[in-house]
Amino acid sequence: MAAAAKRTTFHLVLIKPTHYDDDGYPITWFRSHIPSNTLAALYGLGEDCRQRQVLGPDVDILIKPFDETNARVRPDKIMAEIKRTGGKALICLVGVQSNQFPHAVDLARHFLKAGLPVAMGGFHAAGCLSMLPVVPPEIQAAMDMGISIYAGEAEEGRLDEVLLDAWHRRLKPLYNYMDDLPGIEGAPTPHLPPAALARNEGRKSSFDLGRGCPFQCSFCTIINVQGRKSRFRSTDDLEAIIRENHKQGITSFFITDDNMARNKHWEEFFDRLIELKENEGIAVSLIIQVDTQCHRIPNFIQKARWAGVYRVFIGLENVNPDNLLAAKKRQNKITEYRKMLQAWHISGASTWAGYILGFPGDTRESILRDLEIIKKELPLDILEFFMLTPLPGSEDHQTLWKQGVWMDPDLNKYDLNHRVVHHPKMSDAEYEQTYRDAWRIYYTPEHIETVARRHGSIPGRNPAEPAQFMTMFKIMFEAENIHPLEGGIVRLKYRRDRRYGMPIEPIGVFHWKLALETVRKLKIYGRLAWQGWRIGQKVRFDPKRHEYTDLALEPVGEDEMDKLSLFADTAGGGAAVTKKRGEDLARAKVAAAHNQQRLEAAE
Repeated sequence: MAAAAKRTTFHLVLIKPTHYDDDGYPITWFRSHIPSNTLAALYGLGEDCRQRQVLGPDVDILIKPFDETNARVRPDKIMAEIKRTGGKALICLVGVQSNQFPHAVDLARHFLKAGLPVAMGGFHAAGCLSMLPVVPPEIQAAMDMGISIYAGEAEEGRLDEVLLDAWHRRLKPLYNYMDDLPGIEGAPTPHLPPAALARNEGRKSSFDLGRGCPFQCSFCTIINVQGRKSRFRSTDDLEAIIRENHKQGITSFFITDDNMARNKHWEEFFDRLIELKENEGIAVSLIIQVDTQCHRIPNFIQKARWAGVYRVFIGLENVNPDNLLAAKKRQNKITEYRKMLQAWHISGASTWAGYILGFPGDTRESILRDLEIIKKELPLDILEFFMLTPLPGSEDHQTLWKQGVWMDPDLNKYDLNHRVVHHPKMSDAEYEQTYRDAWRIYYTPEHIETVARRHGSIPGRNPAEPAQFMTMFKIMFEAENIHPLEGGIVRLKYRRDRRYGMPIEPIGVFHWKLALETVRKLKIYGRLAWQGWRIGQKVRFDPKRHEYTDLALEPVGEDEMDKLSLFADTAGGGAAVTKKRGEDLARAKVAAAHNQQRLEAAE
């Protein structure tokens, strides 16, 4: 009894913050679409610290994870719980992206005022400290407030150090591990408790199997935050992750690797998943990210589907080779786009692609023209539009920073859905209008039906599914005025949670505005949901649906490529075809020479 009375509690509070909408309210949902990998990874690391008793055998570590995209964060309640149960605490704001930085700082204010230690990590801090020669003013201001900044990853015992420093009240202003990224093989299993996972739509979770990327895309932060040297988990790590989540009934995952096709263990991973499915009935559903060359890897698509991949996100980025070259996206070959997308389509997987608007060579006319070509000639399902944004941590941001070019000082806008720089060929108003129009042009009822018919032509495929997802994207953009990747089910908004410095509206005014906003949204939801449902059912019950075909689904020979608008009408398209034919001819000559040498050797 005496020993039990001496036990002490340490509260580890992990908060993955959201960011503010245009009215200054945190974007939070009753159920969110995309689970947080960072939160799962840090919860697993925290659990490992608890089991190893890193703070001593007489200290109980209590871990509370909060994903603010699906759970309102109430600092007052968190602090009251800590005070009620006693002990020490550390508030960790994790995975903080640039657009989430202002809100993360605002959350920290509450805890710091109560005397609780706060640490903050994520892509913004890591990216800035890895690419800029000085500490940016917003990060310095955060440290001056008392926030401890963490740059880097927390495996290999680094979380131990932070917890011990918090326990002994000696947190450093800055923990910078950007020059020493840890290995992740054998690292503690990323997972979350059932209560947290239940707030994800469809009871999904996420994990990574590799970090780092060898490519050099100038708009990307991953290569400068996670490094250009790839690091991997093992196949046994993968199995442990699947089994841990399977015990909680979680079998649907988003694998957050920036490019699963470049993970050197991809085949071992897929084989293990296939074994678990066939030998033990543990089947999983997976969303993965790949590059535009993945179809050239023998058996990659086939094994991916067999292993449970049903949706792939592809960094298409653009159909203009000049734009891709300017962004150092040299690995993307537009001459391979149709083959790659057709291969995924035939396999039955759903394809989602990122598409960037606002490259220096873009004009309103070229963007709208290219979108019509994509709709007609590429068998693509979801197209996600992003404004070209100099994200802190990217080469683009570093270049503009060094040149002293204006970039919007409000980090909350750095969500790829807001303009934060001036475009050289379009006015600010024209650029912003073109971005909005791109969503409307791609997600027309006619094109949603086209995509549904393309899927409906495949026996066993439900054409209502792509119609449903495309409609969901359209609803998020039109009704919620946010990027669909930030979407969820039932938006939650609270009067007192407004951005620091903005006035708290009177209760009557706030709720009157909220009521009007809700009515407006419900009308849009109802109209578009009904429209999408009718399209899906129309195609689903069409007796001739399996006979459908169009230009995007038809194979085009190498000698006919320049007849496609993708190559004939886009800037640089014709040159890309000419270059490919030259490369193919050179390879053919080399192969012929090798065959001749073998014949001569045989004689």
